[in-house]
Parts: sequence; structure tokens; C-alpha cells
Amino acid sequence: MPAPPRNGERRTKKGFNPKTRTDRAQQAGQDQDDSDDEVMMAEAQKANFEAAEGKAKAAVHKATGNTFFASSNWAGAVQSFSEAIQCDPTDHVFFSNRSASYLNLGKTNEAVADAKECVKLSPAWAKGYSRLGAALWKEGKLADAKQAYSEGLKLEPTNAVIKQGLREVIEAMVGGGDKSSEPATAAPESKDVVPPSADVETTPAPVEDGPPVLGIDLGTTYSCVAVFMDGEVQVLADDEGRRTVPSYVAFNSGTGERLIGERAKAQASKNIDNTFFDVKRILGQKMSDEAVQKEAKRLPFKIIAGDNGQPLIQAEVNGKPRKLAPEEISAAVLGEMKRIAEARLGRTDLTKAVITVPAYFNDAQRKATQAAGAIAGLEVLRVINEPTAAALAYGLDEKGQAAQKGKGSNILIFDLGGGTFDVTVLRIEEGIFEVKATGGDTRLGGEDFDATVATHIIAELKKVHKLDVSGDAQKKSRVKAAVEKAKRALSSNEVTKVEIALDGEEYAIDLTRAKFEALNAEFFDRTLATVKKVLNDSKLKPTEIDEVVLVGGSTRIPKIQSMLREYMQVETLCKSVNPDEAVAYGAAVQGAILSGCRHPACSALLLVDVTPLSLGIETQGSNMSIIIPRNSQIPCTRSSIFTTTEDYQTGLEVKVFEGERPCTNSNHLLGDFHVSGIERAKREVPQIQVMFALDANGVLNVTASDLTTKVTASCQIGGACKGLSKEEIEKMLSEAAQYAAEDELFRRKLELKNQLEHIAYASSEADRDEILVWLEGRGMADMTVEQLEAKLKVLGYEPKA
Repeated sequence: MPAPPRNGERRTKKGFNPKTRTDRAQQAGQDQDDSDDEVMMAEAQKANFEAAEGKAKAAVHKATGNTFFASSNWAGAVQSFSEAIQCDPTDHVFFSNRSASYLNLGKTNEAVADAKECVKLSPAWAKGYSRLGAALWKEGKLADAKQAYSEGLKLEPTNAVIKQGLREVIEAMVGGGDKSSEPATAAPESKDVVPPSADVETTPAPVEDGPPVLGIDLGTTYSCVAVFMDGEVQVLADDEGRRTVPSYVAFNSGTGERLIGERAKAQASKNIDNTFFDVKRILGQKMSDEAVQKEAKRLPFKIIAGDNGQPLIQAEVNGKPRKLAPEEISAAVLGEMKRIAEARLGRTDLTKAVITVPAYFNDAQRKATQAAGAIAGLEVLRVINEPTAAALAYGLDEKGQAAQKGKGSNILIFDLGGGTFDVTVLRIEEGIFEVKATGGDTRLGGEDFDATVATHIIAELKKVHKLDVSGDAQKKSRVKAAVEKAKRALSSNEVTKVEIALDGEEYAIDLTRAKFEALNAEFFDRTLATVKKVLNDSKLKPTEIDEVVLVGGSTRIPKIQSMLREYMQVETLCKSVNPDEAVAYGAAVQGAILSGCRHPACSALLLVDVTPLSLGIETQGSNMSIIIPRNSQIPCTRSSIFTTTEDYQTGLEVKVFEGERPCTNSNHLLGDFHVSGIERAKREVPQIQVMFALDANGVLNVTASDLTTKVTASCQIGGACKGLSKEEIEKMLSEAAQYAAEDELFRRKLELKNQLEHIAYASSEADRDEILVWLEGRGMADMTVEQLEAKLKVLGYEPKA
């Protein structure tokens, strides 16, 4: 029974609760909501049905589009994929497929727009970035294409198609982005079926066509040559089995013979004025340069200014004075490298080469190196940076290959040779060698260490033995040679002796490793300062470098190694590549790549280098206006708009500089040219576009155009001084060929003379004396091959072939 109501309560019907007006309104609203929910549910069901129907229709249109695509009916494919998108605008695959169709029609704007929509709809779908990369590539936006492929690889690091796309777009950037390197358009994507060959990475069959390309390390003190043959790099030895050859050239005043390499170096102290070395340090520069002036004082031979301000070397050839360009001396060394290769390989068709230069070589020095190659009779396919070439050698090394198979590696190349120093940071991943930053000093190396110690030894000779040799170039040369030998000994010993023979007396002066390090502490510190700068430019910390690779003979110095280990915070440094041969090794690999050698070891590698110095022009107030910043990937093209500073100005002087200082007075002038016929207008009205095009060899072409009058002026920067003209190069080439013929003639005469001497010492005493007297009565310069061969036949012997 229900309880009686209390005071103040109203009686209610069973099961009914009294509500306020608000409560009743809410109840009415709830009833309406229930009704709305039913309507919405019905609408949702209808929408779901329509969506499902739309997806079904879209699938039909997509299948039709795929059929059109397979039959190369691009317009039909676009129409079908567009109908699929109308039916279902949320499916990213439809936009991807229509992008591919547009790409085949050449409608790159539409292809890019669809690819971007695909990525927007599905930002986690790696293949969308692959499609975007292909579209941007064909539109000519290679840097953006590279970024798109890179984003795709972040999502799918093992995607072979995206890896291939990234590699090919970088290769297109290196090759200048020509049409032949445009991307192949992939088949439309399918969620269910993988397009044929879409994810298959094929390995080309090994094919090596034509003669090998020479890889030449044209060093300041030593040079080396290598070739890629039979699937591997072969470093070639000279006639005595040496794999590195001194970069020395001499002229024998007595016989007129030209000596190159070890023979030239061996007689240097006796032929001071006519033996030339370290020429790389004055190559492609002006005589007025402070650095060239210092070299002219240091080197024992005469260096004079030419008509155009370039340094020339005073020589005596066949008893006559002769002025030689540094390019001619370098050409003689390059010619010897070519001869060594031809002799070792038994070929006469080796005419192409890749030549290395220090990373910090400027435009003029690179052009001078190319000119030296031309004089030597070589077609220089590419001039590449020495540390980058060494990185290629490391990449083919087992340790380097292991690094590539993982997540990639950051590599620091420390290249300290006889005359130059370079540091380069690279990223090596999946066969792509991407230079991040580079720096160096073209006048820092083992020669400087030797000079410092030689000065100390000369002072010790005067102090201890009362012998002053400072004014005798020949004796100083002997001291230098003894110091170089002692320096090498200190790499494995704490103390050694500098042994010198002077005026018939033997002198031995103690030299400790500690003293050697103290004398060269300033130079050593400079190398570490460069390492810090390059790391800063690459935006990497020492701990983010996976491997420090040593290149160049001077890296054998223990103090250099200990400083590097300490700063880079590593226990060991990479010594798996031969420091003396690594640069030539890498140049040979690059030569094989450029020649189109279809071998897995080459085709899997791609080199992306950078420019070491900023390039720009001088504007009002001697301001350096940078157009191509340092560490920009090459090849590259950049442009900026400039204007006039005076009313009705009709001409403009364009001065091109390289360097990092804000004022051009502190930078290096590369060249200049004049633009005439620009728009006659008030100051700051004309618009002149200045375009810099830096090719894969690091050679700069500059163009200035008035955007109104269309007048254009351009030049290929010849460098700090007037470069060699085509006529001068052809003349030097002819002379080099003459020297080569004379060298070969001298070798032939020497072979026949040696054969006669061998016969003499194997004969009776009377016959021996007769042969030797006959030989002594004729100098090498006077004897002919015919006379020597005739003498052999008289004695009953056939001349050796």
C-alpha cells in the first residue's frame, strides 16, 4: 500500500513523475531529437549507400582508365580517372593515376596538382611522393623533385622504385637536367595489384665498351694514374714498378733530353735552374698574387711575369732560353701518366681522362688544369675534387659498401698531400655520394712541413758546424731532400737523423718527432681549424660523423692522426684505402661512369659535388652580391636582377668575384665583361638579369641580359689572369707531341746503347774496349738510332725490338 502523502506534496499517478515547464519542454525536444535521429539515420544510410555506389562506379571507371593507360590512350585514361574522382573524390589513388596520365600527355601543371592532392589526401602513402617527384621532375623542378623522393624514402626506406627515382633525379641534376634523363612514367597504381616491374630493381649486366678512361691524380709532389678494367680499378706502375711518380720535369742541358718523374727528381740538386716542381701552386694564377710572389721566392728556378700577367717559368732547352707556362709543365706530367698507362696496358688509344684537383681550386685553376690535359693530348671528360674522388674509392672499399647497405653514413675525407689540403663531408647512401660541404687550403701540405724543418736544419748547420748554406741553392736542395727522408722516418720512429753530404763531408743532425711537431704546430692547427669550419658548414657535429677517411701521404704523420682522433672523438681512423692511390682510384671510377661503363660497381654509384667558394658580382660600393653561395650542388644555374646607378646609363661593367668577404676588395677577381645597349632610362629603372651557370667541372659561364632591350653579353670566366687561347694550346700541344717523340727517340737510343754495353762486357777484352771506345766517342745527342742499329749488326746481333 502506498504511503500517505506528506504535506506539500501532490498526489501523483503511479508511474508518473511531476515535471516543471522546462522539464516538459526538454521532453518535447527529446521526442523531436528522437525523430531527427531517425531522419539522420535514414540519411546516413542513404549516404552510405550512395558512397558505396559511388565507390563501385569509381572502381569501374578506374578499371577503364587502367585499360586506356595500358594501351597508351592517355586522354581516355584522364577522362576515366576524372570520372572516378567525381564518383569518389576521397581516394588518393585516383589522383595518383590521373597525375601519371597527365604526365604522359605533357600536361605537367595538372600532373603536379594531382600528385599534390594525392599527398594531401594520404600523407603517409610513400608512392604519392614518388608520383609527385616524377611530376616535378618533368616540370623541370629538379630540387623539388629530389625533396619529394626524399620524403617518400622517409616513409618507406626500402622502396626500390623511390630509391631509383631519387638516384636518377640527382643524376639529372649532375648532368644538367637534359631531356634524355627525364623520368619514365610509371603505370597507374592499384591497391590490389602491383604494376609490372614497379618494385623490381634490376642489376645491369657487366659491359665495358671502348678504351678505358684514365683516372689521373695530378698531385703537387706526386702523381698517380689508374683505370677501371675487367670489373676493378687497376693502379698502374711506371717502368720501375712505382705506383706514384714525382711531379718533376727537367731539361738536361747537356743532352737536351726532357726528364720526367723519378729521373728528374734524382738529378734536381745538380740541375737547380732547369728542374721544375710544385708548379701546381702557381697554376692558373697571376704573377701579382701575393701567394705566387712567395712561391717565386721559395722555388729555386726562375719565375717571371708574362705579357698578360701570368707566371712563366724560365728554362733552358737545347741550349736556348725558353719561357714555359705552368700548364706545359703539368702537361708533361700528364703526358707521362698517359705513357705509363699505354705501356702497362699495351694500348695506343687512351685519349680520355678524368683529372683531379684540390676542392679549393678556383675557376681559373680548374681551366688551367683542363688546358694542361689538352696540351698532353687528352680529352678531359671531367675535373673532379680530390677528396670527392677519394670518397668514391672508399665507396668501393668493403667497409664503404657495408656502410651503404645500412642507413647510410656521414663521411669526413681528410686529404693532406704534399702541397694542398682539403676537407670534405659527404653523405653516402644507396650508392649516392652527396657532398655536404668542402673547404681547404691550396698552399698547405708536406712541402710546407719540409720547408720549416729545412730552415731549422740550415740554422743548426750554421750554429753547430759553422757551415752556412743559406745562399747556396744546390746545397739547400740537398738539405730539403734529406729532411723529406727524415720526415718519413719519424712516422714510425721517435727520433731520427738528418744525414747530408756537403762538400765531401757527411753531416748527421738529430731530429725528434717532438721537435718536428713543435716546428709545424701552426700548420697542424690550421688543418684542424678547417675541419671545424667544414663541419659547421655541413651542420654536423663531430659525433655525427661515422667515418674519418685519411687521404694523402702527409696523413701518416702521427700528430695529425692524434689531433683528429681527439677532436672527432673516435678511437680509430679509416686507413682501409691507400692514401697515396685513393684519389686516382676514385678518378678511374668516375671515368668509367662517364664513359657509360655498364658494370654494377659503377652503375650503382652517383656523385653529387658542390662549389667550394661563393660566386657573385660587384655592385655599388664594392659590395659583393652573391649569386651562387658556397657549398651549392653542381652543376647549377642561378640568377639575380640588377639595375643602373646613373640616369640614362647605357652600359654596365660586370665584375665576377669568388670569396666569402662582403667587400670585393678582399675577394678574388675571376674576370669581367661589358654589357652595352641597355635600356636608356632613369636610374634604377632598367632590369639586367645576371645568370651564373656552373658546370660539372666547376667552370663558370656568366650571362647578363637587359630584360627590356633583350641585349645580351656573356663570357666563360677565364680566371684571375688571361687563360691560354685556343691557338696557344694548339701550339703547346704540337710542342708536347714533339717532346714526346723526342723522349721516345731518346728511350730507343738508350735501349740500343744498353744492349751494346751488355754485349761489350760479355765479349773479349779487345772487343769490349773497341765497343766502349766507340760509345764514349759519341754523345747521346749526336748518335742516331740507325748508327746504333748498324753497329749491332756489324757485331752480329739484331737490335732488340
